[in-house]
Amino acid sequence: MKKIIYRLIIVTVLLFLLTGNIYTISAQTKMSQVMDTATLKNQFEYIQKRTRIYDNFRAIREDYFQKIKRNAMDSLNRAKQTINELNKNIYDLNRQITVLKGSLAKTKQDLEEVTRTKNSLSLFGIRMNKAAYNVLLWGIIAGLTALLVILFLMYKRSHVVTAHAKKELDELKEEFEIYRKNTRERIEKMTISHHKEIQKLKREQ
Repeated sequence: MKKIIYRLIIVTVLLFLLTGNIYTISAQTKMSQVMDTATLKNQFEYIQKRTRIYDNFRAIREDYFQKIKRNAMDSLNRAKQTINELNKNIYDLNRQITVLKGSLAKTKQDLEEVTRTKNSLSLFGIRMNKAAYNVLLWGIIAGLTALLVILFLMYKRSHVVTAHAKKELDELKEEFEIYRKNTRERIEKMTISHHKEIQKLKREQ
């Protein structure tokens, strides 16, 4: 009877130890899965649930501590790497923005030059605004037209004056010819009359 009780006690102890080992292995396996796949926040929550506080100190198993430490360092390194990559991207973007700003300024300058050239013309080597050029050009055209009209009127007036003077000259020449003819006839008559008087006087003597 004692042997039977002793055997039962041994079997019970063995079962208890075996059950404890199985529970420990299961817990470690679960811990390993959580600590490998969960986020840092979930990992800390997992550790918080499975640890106790004694005299304001939290007792954490060494493997938990080392695991969370490695995970935190890995996360920190990944964050640093991400920050470095983002800083590099920001630097590249800033450089591209600077290049684009330069290109935009050059394009704007070229556009202003094209607009200025389009809206301006050159006259006698002088660059002037298109509106001023049009005003000056039409002013020159108007001035030349007015000068042409004045010259035409002066020519017409001169032609009329010349024709009138020619007519008066012709009339004067005609009158002079008549006067000359009459004078000649009168002189001839006077000469003949004088000759007759002289002959008459000679005969009387």
